Amino acid sequence: MRRVSNVTVRKRLIFALSVGLVVFIIMIVRLGFVQLVMGDEIASRAEDSWSRNIPFEGKRGEILDRNGVPLATNISAPSVLVVPRQISDPSGTAAKLASVLSMDEKKAYEYVTKNESIVRINPEGRKLSNDIADQVRDLRLEGVYIAEDNKRHYPNGRYLSHVLGFAGIDNQGLTGLELFYDDRLSGEPGHVSFYSTAKGTKMPNLADVYTPPVDGQHLKLTIDSRIQTIIERELDNAEAIYNPDGAIAIAMDPNTGEILGMSSRPDYDPERFKEVPPEIYNQNKPVWSQYEPGSTFKIITLAAALEEGIVDLDNDTFHDPGYVEVSGHKLRCWKKGGHGSQTYLEVVQNSCNPGFVALGEELGKETLFNYIHNFGFGSETGIDLQGEGRGILFDLDAVGPLELATTSFGQGVSVTPIQQVAAVAAAINGGKLFQPYLAKEFLDPETNEIISRTTPTLKNTIISEETSAEIRRALEYVVAKGSGRNAYVDGFRVGGKTGTAQKAKDGRYLENNHIVSFIGFAPADDPQIVVYVAIDNPKNTIQFGGTVAAPIVGNIMEDGLRALGVERREGQIEKELMWNDEPIVEIPDLVGLTMREINQAYYELQLVVEGRGNEVLVQSPSPGTRVRAGSEIRVYMGDNQGEEQ
Repeated sequence: MRRVSNVTVRKRLIFALSVGLVVFIIMIVRLGFVQLVMGDEIASRAEDSWSRNIPFEGKRGEILDRNGVPLATNISAPSVLVVPRQISDPSGTAAKLASVLSMDEKKAYEYVTKNESIVRINPEGRKLSNDIADQVRDLRLEGVYIAEDNKRHYPNGRYLSHVLGFAGIDNQGLTGLELFYDDRLSGEPGHVSFYSTAKGTKMPNLADVYTPPVDGQHLKLTIDSRIQTIIERELDNAEAIYNPDGAIAIAMDPNTGEILGMSSRPDYDPERFKEVPPEIYNQNKPVWSQYEPGSTFKIITLAAALEEGIVDLDNDTFHDPGYVEVSGHKLRCWKKGGHGSQTYLEVVQNSCNPGFVALGEELGKETLFNYIHNFGFGSETGIDLQGEGRGILFDLDAVGPLELATTSFGQGVSVTPIQQVAAVAAAINGGKLFQPYLAKEFLDPETNEIISRTTPTLKNTIISEETSAEIRRALEYVVAKGSGRNAYVDGFRVGGKTGTAQKAKDGRYLENNHIVSFIGFAPADDPQIVVYVAIDNPKNTIQFGGTVAAPIVGNIMEDGLRALGVERREGQIEKELMWNDEPIVEIPDLVGLTMREINQAYYELQLVVEGRGNEVLVQSPSPGTRVRAGSEIRVYMGDNQGEEQ
């Protein structure tokens, strides 16, 4: 038998000891690494395997008007969650839930027996009223939880519906501003975590952990609720009177591009959007609709002609026989027999088609279409809403004499309402084309401090201030003496232009089916607001923009300018009265007069007398106020006896 030497044994012992020491050191290092470096991660994984989260939705940011008036808010709407592994009596639990939630018991049983850690009962258990949620709580069912959710609330109903849009059941924006700014309005969810065993049994010795949700940012709009309310009122009245196929109204600050009001018909209630067809809530007509503008487009031709110096409104004349012949086609004026000889100021005032054809021919297609594109037609304005149309223009290579002629007076091209408002704003504000916008500021939901603010975006400068001033003067004449008389507002110097466009279908114009429109601005010496109204196929009336749309714009202007605090103006062009117009009279100073003196003077006013005495002591309205003839004036009679000294 071979004997092992002591030296060999010693070497083997040293080697074994060394290996053991190395292994021990590795284990110590590994243990330290696990404890000190990976400890938090491992503990977190363990907690994740034990924890169950009851979610809490963050509140969606509110939408406010420019003055802080709430337009879209949130209301409490709890939801029901179940943890199936914690439910020891699925049949009983399902029966009780089905009774309170008004759902099928079999469906409820499927929810409470699902092989999932947490199940949301949808839709019967989503966004409940607080009363129903309390009924579920009172059942005290094992494994059934109430998550504190909320849902979108629009306090004014149909008001501004297409602009605001709506949010879905998961509080995600689906249309309108709710969709466009969804990433900033949306909050981040929080949750309450509880710990359970693998079988789902809640661990009694571990406290629940609450992670608070993060609310979305508040959005303050450029919309002014005072202007919006006036617009909504006028469109409601138009619907009642004319039963149109649709209606549109936009109000904008021409000096910034801020939208002050925007609405269309038919409208809908954002909280009940499922009750209307998608074509109603998906079509925001002011930015989506594309149609022939009609005579409102003549403002662009006028701007180009004035800027290019080819026309003098007061000294150049045009003879209108009632039509103009272009490439073998007779393009007729709306007035049978024509307007005869007139200055170009009267051409604008009378909305004479042949006169604008002559301006278009003088400009030439390259120049005219260059201005059309510079004013923003044929491209999106960039307003912060989805679904904006671009309009349809002739390709320049396809423009012949006939296409040039019809384009000059707004036929054969398609534009969107928001394009027209932005373009006309540029024409009357000194030539500056601004990008329209709705989002004014984003606010911190906790402090209401401003996070970001939108500033006006100047896209182009198209014409000079001198040209713009001439356009304002011409369009003020349109309202005082021409086709826009029904938009006249005494004391506020309104300018504007009518539009009457035939609707086309399958390449042919429809009979007695027009979109009638009017675009106006005021005051003419310093424009503060531009208002556009279009009524689609008004019934039981003469379908002219001056008849239907102009008075609506006049009403919006009159009340809107007062709401904005715009002062009355001097130097207004006197309105040329028609046979059915009520004259405007200035209220005289009656203080100190006797009834005999008042009766002898014969004022075109209705006198309402109060008090007893010989002289007028007080009157209302005050002297100098301009009112319609026949309006009431109240006077208080008394004896004006001076005090003895």
